[in-house]
Amino acid sequence: MGKLNAVRRIVTGHDKQGRAIFKDDQSFETTRIPSGDADFALIWTAPTIPVDNNDECDGRDRDAGLTLQGGSVIRVVDMLPGCASPMHRTNSLDYGIVMQGRLELELDDNETTLLTAGDIVVQRGTMHLWRNPSNTETCRIVFVLTEALPARSNGLPLPEVHP
Repeated sequence: MGKLNAVRRIVTGHDKQGRAIFKDDQSFETTRIPSGDADFALIWTAPTIPVDNNDECDGRDRDAGLTLQGGSVIRVVDMLPGCASPMHRTNSLDYGIVMQGRLELELDDNETTLLTAGDIVVQRGTMHLWRNPSNTETCRIVFVLTEALPARSNGLPLPEVHP
């Protein structure tokens, strides 16, 4: 169960004449999260939507939990072999793009679906967990999360459930 390759991030911007330039080109290793089921690499955050493209702050330097209230987050998640996340729900719209391996998405009614490289999930504030069914292969998935209004049921907002 070796670590996957580092994640390369290229950031563009503008010079004083308004021409496009490459501002940054770095690679980042994923690092183990406290629950021990995955390795994360934060790639970028934006504190607001719409985003201010004149903000010169490196988006990795912002404090971001699973989501960034009022903004957006992109991160790489390496789900470790045989591991599963806790069941959770966030007030966000999440796009998950499987880059490598296989991953099960389980909902709170125990229904599951299997995702493979190239599959994209649009996660809309539902209770769910992620499980890597392989005992040997790490699964890499990229998540783009944007703040959303809470999902509602019977007219009431569903609560966030954080691991």
